[in-house]
Amino acid sequence: MRTPPRWRSVLAPAAMAAALAAAALGGTGAAHADDHDAPHAATPAPAHGPQPAHPAKPDHPAEPGRPQYPGKPDQPVHPAKPEQPGHPAKPEYPVHPDKPQYPGKPERPVHPDEPAHPAKPVTPVTPVKPEYPAHPAKPVHPEKPAHPVTPEKPAYPAKPVKPEYPAKPAHPATPAKPAYPAKPAKPEQPSKPAYPAKPAKPEYPAKPAHPATPAKPAYPAKPAYPAKPAKPEYPSKPAKPDYPAKPAYPAKPAKPEYPSKPAYPAKPTKPEQPSKPAYPAKPAKPDYPSKPAKPELPAKPAYPAKPAKPDYPAKPAHPSKPAKPAYPAKPSKPDHPAKPAYPAKPAKPEQPSKPAYPAKPAKPEYPSKPAHPAKPAKPEQPSKPAYPSKPAKPEHPSKPAYPSKPAKPDHPSKPAHPSKPVKPDHPSKPAHPSKPDHPSKPAKPSKGKHSGHEDKGHGGHEGHSD
Repeated sequence: MRTPPRWRSVLAPAAMAAALAAAALGGTGAAHADDHDAPHAATPAPAHGPQPAHPAKPDHPAEPGRPQYPGKPDQPVHPAKPEQPGHPAKPEYPVHPDKPQYPGKPERPVHPDEPAHPAKPVTPVTPVKPEYPAHPAKPVHPEKPAHPVTPEKPAYPAKPVKPEYPAKPAHPATPAKPAYPAKPAKPEQPSKPAYPAKPAKPEYPAKPAHPATPAKPAYPAKPAYPAKPAKPEYPSKPAKPDYPAKPAYPAKPAKPEYPSKPAYPAKPTKPEQPSKPAYPAKPAKPDYPSKPAKPELPAKPAYPAKPAKPDYPAKPAHPSKPAKPAYPAKPSKPDHPAKPAYPAKPAKPEQPSKPAYPAKPAKPEYPSKPAHPAKPAKPEQPSKPAYPSKPAKPEHPSKPAYPSKPAKPDHPSKPAHPSKPVKPDHPSKPAHPSKPDHPSKPAKPSKGKHSGHEDKGHGGHEGHSD
């Protein structure tokens, strides 16, 4: 069977890759076979320094009535650590080049003058407000008496600095507290005697009925207000004139290239703006018609006098309460057992002598306090007079509506700002020099062996295999 040409193109590279892989595996196997015969290099054992001997533990003394703990043994002195090598000196940094000067900014263009605002319309005259009726005179309050002036406090003297105390010794352990004997049972109290029943409270007599209040008199009808005159219409405003079109700006010259900055070319002269047309005069505002006079209100009718309130009847006397019964005598409590004696407390350790306090500064002589002035007798407050009733306020007249303000003219469009010049590129900074590596620190000396840990397999150096 014939193999198609496309399969032949795929099989040829696959056979080539298999042959190359077999050659590579054979070469590595031969190389590894040669290495098996060579012996491994022996790893040198770390050199340990001389270990300091641990001092022997002292014998425990015989235990008397109270055990005395022995003092702790002195710790072994560690060998002095080797000095650390000094750090290498830092290399000098290269000098940075000077920064280039930035180009100056172009001048801003002159903006055209804004148009003048039109004159605002005249606000209509507000009608005269009716006068309020005169308020009654307010009663005069009596003047308050003046308080006496408090004298100023004298300044306090500075406090002396507190001395530092030495550390206090530890207190000995307190002995165990002895058990208390059982308390005797509490005797039962006698039962409380029953109180006699309270007498019934007598009923109060009925209150007299209040007399009926007379009917309120009817107010007279208020007169109708006359109709107000109609508000005159405002005349129509003239139409706003159209502004002439603004001339176009001339084209700007091309910008020169950097780095050598040439002088800016002279800017073209700004065209003159055409004069604005004058606003037409506004028509005069018509006068308001006079308002009619307010009608007088009728007088208020007088209220009838209230009838006198009747007197309440006298309250009945309370009945007398029965005498309180006598309580029975309480039984005497049994005697408590004698309290056991506490064990003798250990002697308190002697406290170190406290440092002597610095001599206190002499207390300054305070000025003699002035005697308080005798308070004036409080004047009798006069009884406040009753305020008279205020008259009713008249209604405010309605204000005329304000005329609408004319629309403001549009501002002329501002010319575009010239584009800023491009900043020049900074020169590239020189690369920093590489710093030297820090020297490796020397190994710390091993600590001394602890007694009693050799058998556990994790404390001493004998358990480690080199």
